[in-house]
Amino acid sequence: MLVGVVTGQLLFMHFDVNGDSQLVGSELDAAKQIASYFKLLTTHIFLRPVQMTIAPLVLTTLIAGIAKMDDIKTVGRVGGRSMIWFISASLVSLLLGLVLVNYFQPGVNANFGTTDTSSVADVVGKTQGFSLQNFLEHVFPMSIFEALAHNEILQIVLFAVLFAIALNQTGEKAKPIIDALDTMGKAILKIVGYVMWLAPLGVFGGITAIIAVKGLVILKLYKDYLIYFYTGIGLLWVILLSVGYLFLKGKLWKLLSHLRNPLMVAFSTTSSEAVFPKLSQELENFGCKKKVVSFVLPLGYSFNLDGSMMYMTFASIFIAQAYNVPLTLGTQLTMLLVLMLTSKGIAGVPRASLVVVAATCSMFNIPVEGIALILPIDHFCDMGRSMTNVLGNGLAISVIDKWEKE
Repeated sequence: MLVGVVTGQLLFMHFDVNGDSQLVGSELDAAKQIASYFKLLTTHIFLRPVQMTIAPLVLTTLIAGIAKMDDIKTVGRVGGRSMIWFISASLVSLLLGLVLVNYFQPGVNANFGTTDTSSVADVVGKTQGFSLQNFLEHVFPMSIFEALAHNEILQIVLFAVLFAIALNQTGEKAKPIIDALDTMGKAILKIVGYVMWLAPLGVFGGITAIIAVKGLVILKLYKDYLIYFYTGIGLLWVILLSVGYLFLKGKLWKLLSHLRNPLMVAFSTTSSEAVFPKLSQELENFGCKKKVVSFVLPLGYSFNLDGSMMYMTFASIFIAQAYNVPLTLGTQLTMLLVLMLTSKGIAGVPRASLVVVAATCSMFNIPVEGIALILPIDHFCDMGRSMTNVLGNGLAISVIDKWEKE
């Protein structure tokens, strides 16, 4: 990551021939061209092999885990406890973002210079299918093969749970299938180990690409915004770790040592998905039951993204402040509840947090083009969001596993 920062800044200085700390015109085009090659290290050489393992890993481990359960009522119990945790954590995260953005008011008198609105269309375009129908399509598969091909986690979970219950009810005849799937899951985890050797390349490429185009000067320009946002992330960590300590006691520190690698990879690649297989493995190494990890973790990636949740209220109200759009307390609380519901329907969508923010802005008559204000710095915010999402899911699964053992 550090080598990426240095390399990216050297490239930025090379292209910034005018010395004005801002790339425009042909300078910007040349920097983006070079950055695109470095980005291939992240998107193609690291992330694609990781994504290749996610669907088969979820399918095999979830089916094998549930099918082996002696009491199928366990599925309902674990699922119910998971949703209680997920909803509570989401509400706390959204509320924290709302309180902080009102306290610090980073959007009031915001002056970030000129903003490029050309990339806003890409984010706004993804909100067109943002509806109840779109959410249901993310949950109910038309074909399991299509779901596997597109890494639609909720669809895979639904099929896997139904198939596992059917195998469980079939009895001894299903044992060879269950054993085969269990063995496949273990083999896929071996592949994950091979793929993780590519993580340093992915980290280096992603960091170099963004800094080569933006330069470290972007951090100075958005200093206050970043400070307020990471203050929120820090407070959210305090809350999550405090609740985790109430349940896990001294084992919390052992859990954090297991989460160290997934947390750093998520932070430096801005991808929670990049560490899904490794996180699954580390939670099992920590001592969580395989059946709990294989069931709760895929749900957590759709329903328990704490860092993204906090950012949604923070960014939405920031844009309203920047455009002097008055929002009463009642309106803001309504926005919180809307975000609570709508954020669950965008699984697998790139820049998911920004997509939800754009959709929310349009619902509450906030100028959607305000997304352009936060786009330049979104990569650096996404680092904190992704890291917090991983921590939230690691704690949730560890606590739910402890409940289950008790």
